[in-house]
Amino acid sequence: MSEHILSIIWLTPLIGMLAVMCLPKENKALIRIVANGFAVLGLLVTIPMILAFDKTNGDFQLVERFDWIPALGAQYYLGVDGFGYLMIILTVVVGWLSILCSWASIQDRVKEYYAFFLFLQAGMLGVFMVLDVFLFYVFWEIMLVPMYFIIGIWGGGKRLYAAIKFFLYTLAGSVLMLLAMLTVYFKHFELFGNYSFAIEDLMRVAAYTGPDMQFWLFWGFFVAFAVKVPMFPFHTWLPDAHTEAPTAGSVILAGILLKMGLYGLVRFAMPMFPKGVTDDLTVTLVAVLSIVGIVYGALVSLMQTDWKRLVAYSSVSHLGFCTLGLIAMNPNGIAGGMLQGFNHGLSTPLLFLAVGVVYDQRHTREIADYGGLANRMPIYTVLFAIAMFASMGMPGLNGFIGEFTILRGALEVSVVWTAFAVLGIVLGAAYLLWLFQRVMLGPIKNPKNEGLKDMNAREILVMAPLIAGCFWIGLYPKPYFEILEPPTNKLVERLDPAYFSSGAPELIEGEVELSQARTEDATTSE
Repeated sequence: MSEHILSIIWLTPLIGMLAVMCLPKENKALIRIVANGFAVLGLLVTIPMILAFDKTNGDFQLVERFDWIPALGAQYYLGVDGFGYLMIILTVVVGWLSILCSWASIQDRVKEYYAFFLFLQAGMLGVFMVLDVFLFYVFWEIMLVPMYFIIGIWGGGKRLYAAIKFFLYTLAGSVLMLLAMLTVYFKHFELFGNYSFAIEDLMRVAAYTGPDMQFWLFWGFFVAFAVKVPMFPFHTWLPDAHTEAPTAGSVILAGILLKMGLYGLVRFAMPMFPKGVTDDLTVTLVAVLSIVGIVYGALVSLMQTDWKRLVAYSSVSHLGFCTLGLIAMNPNGIAGGMLQGFNHGLSTPLLFLAVGVVYDQRHTREIADYGGLANRMPIYTVLFAIAMFASMGMPGLNGFIGEFTILRGALEVSVVWTAFAVLGIVLGAAYLLWLFQRVMLGPIKNPKNEGLKDMNAREILVMAPLIAGCFWIGLYPKPYFEILEPPTNKLVERLDPAYFSSGAPELIEGEVELSQARTEDATTSE
């Protein structure tokens, strides 16, 4: 079993789905217990991966590989590096919390709900560990199905519109990725005489492909991943999906699904097409779209009257920081972008969980319907404040570490990029503080809020691991950077082979000068 750790991780929720489907639909309590049990088991089976993973190694680890469809050259090929390692851990944690937070809020079609959620988790885990592009595409498309039904069946009043919009946007982007993927696949056969979807084989094609072809192939992959991030102007499905999805759907959507776009960029699009991503037009376009997303998302958040919609637009702004870091294509930018994606997977689910706590009691998301909640819900107010400060990037919490690292990477490329990113941070603080003031502070003006109850033990338990993660990264981020450093440096070296060597002469000269100074000091003392 030690040779199949990754398979066990993604198959565990799939087995859980099958187990839930075998239960009688009338026994809702048993269904909840079994679903939550498999979610916890999903956490436990990652422990061998954590123990076996070498954070100093930038290559793929825990590799499993054998032929799947030999006629096509498709393989069952799994492996994990620092990028995938963090995403898998985030997936099992947020997936468990999403299932746990649904305990009381989902009362209809409980069996189908938990089956879809476990199936979704299996698909997401597969995305973060497959190294065969064909198998990646299978997992990428499969996870659309359960998310479509989660939004379309258990969502709000406009759930069908939001579900169809989500499905079509993602599917449209995926078609472009499929065309680019097949182009590289046939190019590999043309050059080397065999069919293969393995990532290292397709990366070899770059050496024989001109800049123009790589430019278009990169954008074929990029659009698919940009829709999932989502980047401006591909973001319009996100507010509808977040607003109409049940609380757990919003949590898993913000916590995991959006990170699949970032992961796809660093795993496939950027290393497979280095000339395409380093093209001046590509860099300019991606940077401009990222900056527009940062500022636009923050400004639109300031205008929202719906609590969940505000948090949804904040994700457009926050993920703009991540893509800006990635397109800087230096160690600080890429590591900061991926870490901030991980941070977003902690802080934004906290905000959606906070919305869900009061929505379950009041059944309204309008900010104007609240006010003065601190008078009735002190524990809730404190936890919401922590989530808010983490999201806005206060020192001591995770958001600050990610944003600061991204700004450091962006500054290496352009002062203008950094200036606009700082503006986004200021605007982010504005809409979050204004939300807190309108919802939590002041007297209770709406009599319906008089009967609100503070958080119970289960709701606190759901938020506690995410809050602990926010403080851990904010106070001691070193372990996370150690995990991200090897794959980040490997990616930077592929994109710009001269990046690290260009600093070597100065370092050597500095060491020579220091050595000469020490020699002179020793001679003088003698």
